[in-house]
Amino acid sequence: MSNVSGQILAFIMEKFPLARTKPITVEDDLLESGLIDSLGILDLVSYLEQEFGIVMADDELIPEHFQCVDRLARFVELKIAEAAGSRK
Repeated sequence: MSNVSGQILAFIMEKFPLARTKPITVEDDLLESGLIDSLGILDLVSYLEQEFGIVMADDELIPEHFQCVDRLARFVELKIAEAAGSRK
């Protein structure tokens, strides 16, 4: 598990009550399991933007990016790399 995955998983465990009642892994489906709903996605996006210094465009708010913590972490890592590249 990457550092980004660990941070995202910790946030989900803290913020979303359902995640505390059932152990989740970085591969569990966040949307289909009902762990995160549409309002939860907004909370998660706000956290990701503040925590990792990224900006998520509206067209990037697709279910595939939020399917599981592992997939979300890979997306965030890509956004971090893009942001670092644009600052050079």
